[in-house]
Amino acid sequence: MHDLRFFLTVPHPCSYLPGREATTLFLDPQTRPTADIYDALTLLGFRRSGSNLYRPHCDECRACISVRIPVRDFAPTRTQRKLINRNADLEVSVRPAEFRDEHYALYARYIAQRHTDGDMYPPSQDQYRQFLARPRSFASLIEFRLGEHLMAVAATDWLGHGLSAIYTFFDPDPIFERRSLGVFAVLKQIELARARNLPHVYLGYWIQQCQKMRYKQAYQPLEYLDGGRWQRLIPVHASA
Repeated sequence: MHDLRFFLTVPHPCSYLPGREATTLFLDPQTRPTADIYDALTLLGFRRSGSNLYRPHCDECRACISVRIPVRDFAPTRTQRKLINRNADLEVSVRPAEFRDEHYALYARYIAQRHTDGDMYPPSQDQYRQFLARPRSFASLIEFRLGEHLMAVAATDWLGHGLSAIYTFFDPDPIFERRSLGVFAVLKQIELARARNLPHVYLGYWIQQCQKMRYKQAYQPLEYLDGGRWQRLIPVHASA
């Protein structure tokens, strides 16, 4: 760890909080981290995006808070239990993080209909490959199917101390809205972690002031990283 090199980006507009600037700390892109290094950096609040391991490093803002679910203590709410039952007809399989035309077609539809205001729009095969389809020993793509129909894909990393939920995309057709496929994907990753005796599911950054990042507090209990120590988060408001 002492031999690793890190770099800071120049300040850039924050993707989550309007009017703020952000700075990102990232591992030297020339370094291909081992699974042990990835494990250690995750415990320090780093995330993976494509080949990069990074974490926010903003001088005057601490809004981005690393959070994880302690799998053993997690108890689904009534609404989450209903979602589990509602999606009981889906077949779930874990596959290597390799490019598949079917996956990309679903990803492109999802981005084009749900995230036209984000950095990933417009989608492209190259951007998708760099982001989610780079084979690694720890990386996987979890498929959710209704019969032959691909409903969702959850990019998930398998760490020594848990799963890291990287990104989920799903069929944006309104007829599937009641399934809440993004929520169900997290619930399934909790189940997979529990089945493999992995203690945590890492959800990335919780930002209380950002509506699209606030949903993570709906998974309880939740732990957050504060000064190098993981502590239990007391929710201000959590949906059922």
